[in-house]
Amino acid sequence: MRHLKAKPPLWQVSVKLPLESEDAVMEALGEVFGADPAIYVDAETQIATAQVFLLAKPSTLLLSKLQQRLAKLRSFGLAASRPAVQRLRAQDWAESWKRHFHPLDIGGRLLIRPSWSKRRPRKGQVVMVLDPGLSFGTGQHATTRFCLEQIVRDRRRANQQSFLDVGTGSGILAIAAAKMGYRPVHAFDIDPDAVAVAIQNSRKNSVIKQGRIQRRDVAQIGIPRHRYDLVCANLIYDALLENKTQIIAQLKSGGTLLLAGILRSQFKAVAKAYTGAGLELVSKQTKGEWKSGAFLLRKEQASSRKAVTLRET
Repeated sequence: MRHLKAKPPLWQVSVKLPLESEDAVMEALGEVFGADPAIYVDAETQIATAQVFLLAKPSTLLLSKLQQRLAKLRSFGLAASRPAVQRLRAQDWAESWKRHFHPLDIGGRLLIRPSWSKRRPRKGQVVMVLDPGLSFGTGQHATTRFCLEQIVRDRRRANQQSFLDVGTGSGILAIAAAKMGYRPVHAFDIDPDAVAVAIQNSRKNSVIKQGRIQRRDVAQIGIPRHRYDLVCANLIYDALLENKTQIIAQLKSGGTLLLAGILRSQFKAVAKAYTGAGLELVSKQTKGEWKSGAFLLRKEQASSRKAVTLRET
């Protein structure tokens, strides 16, 4: 999604569902529209509403695809209403977030909350302030959440650890890494609007000086002067396969590579490609249609990997 620079009308696609259908419906919305869905729950009825917000009116084709996905879920016994489409004014969209975007606790060590929330962090918990928008993931999507959890879990306070975010989008993962104490934190994206938003959000969280955010193409990156302890590549399936060599080249010996943005049906091929290049799959997570994995480059594997002919950067 592009960053919203003006205030045109927006489009909301929503589906009502019981809580047991939450993960499956959220995945369907995210996959069909390519946007992070949000969800809120009516405290009295316990009926949830999952929503995505779009810059343009959703096409008949996309709505048909969503209908097919929901019908399939119903055949598995997961209830969901027919999707409702509504045109919103920008201010209505902005206010709607406040009704259902709640703070996220990641591993008890990171709290992601909107600026209007008064929730206080636990003792020792770091805070990331996030006002969601069309170009900013909320952390609710399975792939983003997996990366956030790994960033928190892998952080060792006594060690200096570096972090790279490949295809940073709005910067949510890079900002979280900086908040957790990774140094340096570097991030890049091919989309200039995404880079601008990521820089803006880094400033809001006072971490702009703790790293570097650039416009770059993953296909054109080379061997870095300094490799990274933790690399995150939350990209689409094709990009992960086509740029495997470039992505692995960024990883330090003993480092971990997080691969996300992968449909469950595609994960086996991605895992085979990266383990075939010398990495070891050490953990994986499946949520609905999505599957993510953490891959380790052990020191003995790093010493024996073949040299790559990439330009020095």
